[in-house]
Amino acid sequence: QVQLVESGGGLVQPGGSLRLSCAASGSIFRINAMSWYRQAPGKQRELVASITSLGSTTVQDSVKGRLNIFRDNAKKTVYLQMNSLKPEDPAVYYCKVWARTITVGNFHDYWGQGTQVTVSS
Repeated sequence: QVQLVESGGGLVQPGGSLRLSCAASGSIFRINAMSWYRQAPGKQRELVASITSLGSTTVQDSVKGRLNIFRDNAKKTVYLQMNSLKPEDPAVYYCKVWARTITVGNFHDYWGQGTQVTVSS
């Protein structure tokens, strides 16, 4: 199994910054893509950014230049650096990894429990 523990969410003023972290643990054989999604109240969950094991990134157009994804493979951790936060950014942010465990031969998606980001003055 793969466990994902997210941290770093909270309340921030407009224009402020937060860094979200998501650490993977368990009987992991390999992690390929790591991603951040978000879901605002009444809206569908949407992809914010993803990063491959080699560091290639994809970032949603609406957050480019403000939100950046990076990872530390040795720590099995993915980060989302959030700068210049706007009123439209509040949501529950979820990390997801595409991983294979030692015991299961195929890759599967594993999700974190989510961390709340609130932007308010």
